[in-house]
Amino acid sequence: MSVDPQTAFEPAWFKSSYSGGNATECLEAAVVPFGVVIRDSKRPEHRHLAVSAPSWAEFLASLDLPH
Repeated sequence: MSVDPQTAFEPAWFKSSYSGGNATECLEAAVVPFGVVIRDSKRPEHRHLAVSAPSWAEFLASLDLPH
């Protein structure tokens, strides 16, 4: 009996609602078990930034976002 190899975890990426409207300044983010990963949407195959959950929460708390 053959067993299929385990598929690698692929995060569910979403585009930032604060990225530029001209589609040239887009960020994508994905929530992962340890926090958040962020990448350039124009270069998804390139490296990304990983941020721990506590650091991400502190960052969000520091923003002055409209309610």
